Formats: sequence, C-alpha cells, structure tokens
Amino acid sequence: MNPTGGLVSTKTDDERVSLVGAGPGDPELLTLRAVRLIRAADVVLYDRLVSAEILALAPPEAELIDVGKRPGGSHTQDVLNDLLVSLAGSGQRIVRLKGGDPFLFGRGAEEVQALARHGIRCTVVPGISSALAAPAAAGIPVTHRSVARAVTIVTGHEALSTQSVNWSAVAQLGGTVVLLMGIERRAEIVLRLVAAGLDPLTPVAVVMDATTPRQRVWCGDLAGLVDAEVDSPAVIVIGAVAAFASEAAQLVAAYPLPRHV
Repeated sequence: MNPTGGLVSTKTDDERVSLVGAGPGDPELLTLRAVRLIRAADVVLYDRLVSAEILALAPPEAELIDVGKRPGGSHTQDVLNDLLVSLAGSGQRIVRLKGGDPFLFGRGAEEVQALARHGIRCTVVPGISSALAAPAAAGIPVTHRSVARAVTIVTGHEALSTQSVNWSAVAQLGGTVVLLMGIERRAEIVLRLVAAGLDPLTPVAVVMDATTPRQRVWCGDLAGLVDAEVDSPAVIVIGAVAAFASEAAQLVAAYPLPRHV
C-alpha cells in the first residue's frame, strides 16, 4: 500500500508545497522548475549545503529558514517534519529546498510521508545528485564499458551504526562505488572494504566542493585515502574510473583550449 496515497505529484497543477532538489552546488545546474518555484516562494526551508547564490533567487520578502543538520546539534528530523506540516497549513507557498536530489539520502521520503499523514499534497521536483555530478565535474565517468558496467551509491554517514551498509557486499560488487557523506568515517570504511577483499591499491578520487569555484580533487588509492588531506563536503569515488580524474587533468594541461581575443 502506498503510504502517501495520491498526495505526491510531479505535475504543475498544485505547487503550494514543493520538495525541491537544489542540485550539487552550481546554481546553473538547478532545473528550470526549481528556479521558478524558488522565485515564487513565500517560505524556503533549506539545507546546510544550499548555497547563498541559490537562496538569492528567492523573493526579498520570502522567509528563509535554515533547517540544515550539523555535527554537534541541529534540528531533528521529527522537529523539521512538524515545522514543515505547520507551515504547509498556513496557505503560503512553501519550498523545502534540499541539496542534490531530495530522494537520495536526503530523507525527502520521510518529509513527504509526514505531509501525507496530514492530508497535504506535495510536489516533488528532482535535482541533480552530487553522486553523479561531482564525478562528472572532475572528469570521472561513473560507468565505462571497459572497466565499470555498474555503479553503487552508498552512504558513509552511518558506517559504524548497527544498521550500517553491508561493506562486504559492496566490496564484492565490482564496478564503481560512489560514497556520500563518508569523509569523517573513511578510515573505518577503508578498513572494512579491504577486510572484505577490495585491493588497497584500488584507484580513488575525492571531489570536494563539486561544481563550485572551490572545487578541488584528490587522487590516490584506497590505502592512501585514510590519511588524505580531504574535507567535507565531498564525494568519494572508488574504482578503476577514479583514475580518469588525473588523466583528464593531464590532458587539459597538455592540450589547453585556445584563447579567443
């Protein structure tokens, strides 16, 4: 049984409450529909990684509410759900703005369910996930018919929890592993992957602040990831395709684009 019934929509006929994907960071990677909804919003509830440039698209009179989760204390999901339901009942145009895609490790489904329990329709606007955009921005194809015919997207946020990812299964899948929210727990993740049989010399790339002017890329191998000088926000790419990041950089350096005067 569908717990949200008919209360989730991707149509334009009812956009009073919208769950909008903000994409990977660059405002130019927002969808046209996302831009239109942000510009028409009365209230925007936004995550920590949504940039100031994207928030600037909202009307000057719009109320901007930071509901991002941070280490050491932030809104709990239940409090956020209650706030969203309360605002949705006000008759205002509400945009819940979430980094990347709202349904990929963004708890968007939980917010839709909370609204649905109160009979509130929610329009869902997909966004470009950093799981795909960050590697692409660094010149890394997550699939390649010669070396990676599959890609697995994993969260590293709960690497040590009792409901953790089955890292042994991930290590045996082959192809590319894209790891989100894994920087802080990377040592434990590497330990588990190597223990499950993944070669410590497997290529790895870490794309930080992807698609923004601050973007930078670390390239190395799985063993070197533990002590690498990397920080969040970042996407970790594990597998043969990760070597494409350094290859792309070398090609660009060797064959720079001509300058037009």
